[in-house]
Amino acid sequence: MTQTDLSKEEEHLFAVLSGRRFLQMEGLSNEVPFFIYPYAPEDALAVTGSKKRIKNRLANKGVVVREVNLYDLSVEILKERGVWDRLIALEPEQEKADFRELLQGMLDPQLHIASAIRTKLAEGDFDIFFLTGIGEVFPYIRSHNVLNNLQSVVTRKPMLMFFPGRYEQSATLGSSLVLFGRLQDDQYYRAKNILDQEV
Repeated sequence: MTQTDLSKEEEHLFAVLSGRRFLQMEGLSNEVPFFIYPYAPEDALAVTGSKKRIKNRLANKGVVVREVNLYDLSVEILKERGVWDRLIALEPEQEKADFRELLQGMLDPQLHIASAIRTKLAEGDFDIFFLTGIGEVFPYIRSHNVLNNLQSVVTRKPMLMFFPGRYEQSATLGSSLVLFGRLQDDQYYRAKNILDQEV
């Protein structure tokens, strides 16, 4: 994507996120307030810079963003459980599939991730929740599993997930998350593409 396209997306995101309609979750028809910002994985660094600028601009308007990076949260959970150093030592000598299965158990979205995010969100008032670090935790944590388990956690504020890939929506096939533009994560139909939202 060109710098011009990214700049346009950044302006659109800021306009939507700072708007009363978005902040008050109007027009959702009792649906979960989940939004996805899909972007090309090769634009990850540019999107990180864009996200920082958007957060600063929102703060200047009095809009508070609470961000949770899934990779950082996962490391925090593993350190709190006292297994981080053992996992680092174990990784080089264990089969990849076995190591992935071990991490998937320790970072289960229903048992561990959702409750850790609930704790983070309870740390203070905020207006918008940003969920980031999706690509960094694949394949240990799948984005559709996280979204499914956050439906009871993120209810009164809108959430925006920064997704390195495509969010494909089709009238016949439903909606699905395609991580890195290659890996079909699974069907997830409850979120809205933030780029399609009106200002």
